[in-house]
Amino acid sequence: MANTLPPTYDRNGRHPLSPEVDHDETARFNFLTNLNVHLGQRVSPGNRSAFEKRVRPKFKKETGKELETSQQVRDAMRTDPFYQCWAALRRNTMEQRQQAGRHVILRQLDDLVGEAKRYNDGKKTLEIDKNAEVPRYLAAVDNHCMPGSYYSEVVPDDILAGANYEAGVFVTTAGSMSSKGDGGGRSIVNFVKQKFPDFAPKRILDLGAGIGVNTLPLAAAFPDAEVVAVDAGAPMVRWGHARAQALGYDNVRFIHADGDALDLDPNSFDWVQTTMFWHETSTAAIYSMTKKVHDLMAPGGLFLNVEQPNFTPDTPLYDRFTRDWDSWYNNEPFWSKLHTMDVFEVMAKAGFDADKMFDGGTEADIERGQFQPWSSTVSRHKAESKDSGDAKHNAYKGERWYLFGGWK
Repeated sequence: MANTLPPTYDRNGRHPLSPEVDHDETARFNFLTNLNVHLGQRVSPGNRSAFEKRVRPKFKKETGKELETSQQVRDAMRTDPFYQCWAALRRNTMEQRQQAGRHVILRQLDDLVGEAKRYNDGKKTLEIDKNAEVPRYLAAVDNHCMPGSYYSEVVPDDILAGANYEAGVFVTTAGSMSSKGDGGGRSIVNFVKQKFPDFAPKRILDLGAGIGVNTLPLAAAFPDAEVVAVDAGAPMVRWGHARAQALGYDNVRFIHADGDALDLDPNSFDWVQTTMFWHETSTAAIYSMTKKVHDLMAPGGLFLNVEQPNFTPDTPLYDRFTRDWDSWYNNEPFWSKLHTMDVFEVMAKAGFDADKMFDGGTEADIERGQFQPWSSTVSRHKAESKDSGDAKHNAYKGERWYLFGGWK
């Protein structure tokens, strides 16, 4: 197998609010990026060998039975030294990525808060609800090993979580989300324009938008539309709004709110978008918020979701275990549950018609010219998905992003 090197962190996209990153911080990010890719491309395939040659035969010998569930595979694999080493390193790279990003932001937090306030203060396009309650599912864990998750605040007008997320997403994805982290949003726009060329939304809602990296491409593609980005983390919304303003986007309104408690006009949105949002909610919230989405959508509106694809009856046991890993060890407790949910049944209960639902796939839109010609943006996640057989056995249909949705 040829060595594949990811782009270097200095090629990460910058904007007027971007924090300064010194030599040692850049080197740390580069090390973690390369370790992520190495673990995915070169080390992770050894887990399948350990499973087939040691773990599965040992379980059959000791119990007289075959492994039947991904949880059984997890428990059995935890006794294998190779898997123990890989899993510890994979978890540790995420913890180190979070701490590296926090170090960069905390070192200049006062300045960054001040700069964000300069873009945020007095703007009607930013709404922060100081009395908003954090959803229980969000408060349950430090998502992605981020201390304090998306919502915690350490100073007034805090932006730490949002700025940290942006600083480190390059490390986790090895550039596969493009230099600005918005490859997902641009791939969504490509999908919509190719599949529905006559679609011209005037009002767009991005639910669980975070800092809006995938929202801004929607606003750029439909400049005459009013775009509303909603997230339950106030630091995410503050940073996202300031970032959008600094980049020249005046048609995006950022709202800090729980998606279940949104006070917006019913039947008023032509497009409701979610991007890797549902796996960070709870089962109950998926049902309730999908119903909320249906109520907010105008007749003829589009509901589009980028998410983890469901398991199919043909998904092999080892692949189920591999894809459930983040739920157990990357602080994403609902990731595993989403794999077994019938998203179309959820939509049907919310009021969507079965004959207006669809799913499909689209390749991530990467600004390859932004990176060194010798580098590759194949990330740890894509390598592990390939090893686990996603393209063959699951609903990716051979594409990078899985999408599902429906028309009202």
